[in-house]
Amino acid sequence: MSQPDPERDGEPLKLRERAYASFTERLLAREIRPGQFVTQRELVAMTGYPLGAIRELIPRLEAEGLIKTVPQRGMQVAHVDLNLIRNAFQFRLFLEKEATAAYTRTATDEEIAEQRQRHEAIIRRAEAGGDETLIEDAENVDRLMHEMIIDHLDNDIVSQAFRVTWLKIRLIRQYETRIQNHILIPVMQDHLKIIAAIESRDPEAAAAEMSAHINNARTRAMSY
Repeated sequence: MSQPDPERDGEPLKLRERAYASFTERLLAREIRPGQFVTQRELVAMTGYPLGAIRELIPRLEAEGLIKTVPQRGMQVAHVDLNLIRNAFQFRLFLEKEATAAYTRTATDEEIAEQRQRHEAIIRRAEAGGDETLIEDAENVDRLMHEMIIDHLDNDIVSQAFRVTWLKIRLIRQYETRIQNHILIPVMQDHLKIIAAIESRDPEAAAAEMSAHINNARTRAMSY
């Protein structure tokens, strides 16, 4: 009788995915700081996962640019700087322009209407003075629109690459330009311009509005 293959059965894979989720959660919670030097054993303590899982996790973190090995110093967590901002937003621009054009051609009217309703609801709440969950809800509406446009391509490689980049965008926002009340309405209005072009089924106009939105976000991040 053949022996079970734990790799095939998916247990190591599940452990690596959980370790990855734990790392990113702590990174966004600032328990792991951008620019911080860490050892494998410190990552074990931070994430709560065994050394074997951390050793298998590190190549993925390095490939995604979340950690880099510095000779004679160890592993350094990615830090927020002008180079990260420039690269992350440029990559978003490449992905989202084409994705927006494709979404404009094939998204259903119901999907588009739902996007508009979510954004208009956020703007109404902001104009009414806001509430304690407004910022979090606005960030979720922001993320969901971009993810829906990307995922509409039905391309796992693109979706995964986008989510890694979005994690870096969240780091940039968290340490530099997290959506706050004074930029919340302009960001939502940027999105409504994109939605209006999608509603008109004009791929070029929608891609242009998405480009303008991403460039506005990059400009805000670069100015801090």
